[in-house]
Amino acid sequence: MKVTLCYALPQRQYLEEMDVADGCTVEEAIALSHIHEAFPELEISALGKGIFGKLVKGTQPLHEGDRIELYRPLPRKPRDARAVTDKKARIRQKKEAVKAQD
Repeated sequence: MKVTLCYALPQRQYLEEMDVADGCTVEEAIALSHIHEAFPELEISALGKGIFGKLVKGTQPLHEGDRIELYRPLPRKPRDARAVTDKKARIRQKKEAVKAQD
């Protein structure tokens, strides 16, 4: 059966289509892939794994057409990043309002 393995960095993407045996698991498919050659420094056991955006365990059996996704850790949670951006925008607005009054 055909499955796809994907991994993305901000500046680079990796996609590999593979033929695997029926009953193959996520971990087995990753082991059969060539991602280790493309990213030798990558510690795959530390990454999150999913199928079409849903987190799964490595023992999850695959189905025809599944897309295995490897998730890298984010430097900061998206909610925290938005909060910082919003706070900076509020400060900027206050400064502009003070300048407008002068």
